[in-house]
Amino acid sequence: MVGGAEKWVMMVTAQTPTNIAVIKYWGKRDESLILPVNDSISVTLDPDHLCTTTTVAVSPSFERDRMWLNGKEISLSGGRYQNCLREIRSRASDVEDEENGIKIPKKDWDKLHLHIASYNNFPTAAGLASSAAGFACLVFSLAKLMNVKEDQSKLSAIARQGSGSACRSLFGGFVKWIMGRDEDGRDSLAVQLADEKHWDDLFIIIAVVSSRQKETSSTTGMRETVETSLLLKHRAKEIVPKRILQMEEAIKNRDFTSFAQLACADSNQFHAVCLDTSPPIFYMNDTSHRVISIAEKWNRSEGGRRWHILLMRAQMQY
Repeated sequence: MVGGAEKWVMMVTAQTPTNIAVIKYWGKRDESLILPVNDSISVTLDPDHLCTTTTVAVSPSFERDRMWLNGKEISLSGGRYQNCLREIRSRASDVEDEENGIKIPKKDWDKLHLHIASYNNFPTAAGLASSAAGFACLVFSLAKLMNVKEDQSKLSAIARQGSGSACRSLFGGFVKWIMGRDEDGRDSLAVQLADEKHWDDLFIIIAVVSSRQKETSSTTGMRETVETSLLLKHRAKEIVPKRILQMEEAIKNRDFTSFAQLACADSNQFHAVCLDTSPPIFYMNDTSHRVISIAEKWNRSEGGRRWHILLMRAQMQY
């Protein structure tokens, strides 16, 4: 019996930051499992500034699973939400709240319904990884509620099925998403390269040049790029593997010049891949171009001795 006949509610609240990729993920080799065509590396941002806060609740009085995003109810019928809910429920353990006299046996989690309330403190679907923070927070909070005993990397493989880059938001600091080789995706997961204290004098400033939703969704854009871009194939096979190793070394040594050069080069190539897509995809606007021009002039004014500004190209964090 689940918690007796009382109409109890059990809740967990969690907060998860977004992340910004310095070696980017763009393109899937498997759409349903969200398996990428290359490894990626990201920096997890400060949750005080860019984060998702999610509260998950369970009660025998709930008649169905429901979710609210930024105060507005949304459907949970989509495959990505259902994949995450199914995977977490399958890993649930017994839960006991002695203080309130609530016991939930493992077998009862499939019978109980959830209410989920999620809030982003930054624009949604504007290129700032709201889905990454959102699905990471959903998986993390559900895992806490259901007493899931998997480690963060294994949880990241579940978050990945909601939004690819969500797997990286389950860790702080510098994170690598290993593309994996297995067809079932079990080895496509995130690992922490260095924690948030490793490079504590590195600051990232996010300038939101537009809060409007992207004209081309990431899912659509990636699919069209995989189908039409020869540059993407060259990037995934020849360029990214080398850059991953170089970026890992730059992070390890806190080598800002190499870090900045690699990140900017990879961001430029990401946008080149988007332009190589048919039809071409544009994720930067006029303001983005002006900001980049100013930053490049500032860096050049230092005579190449130092990169004072690392510009994560506006409007796509992947």
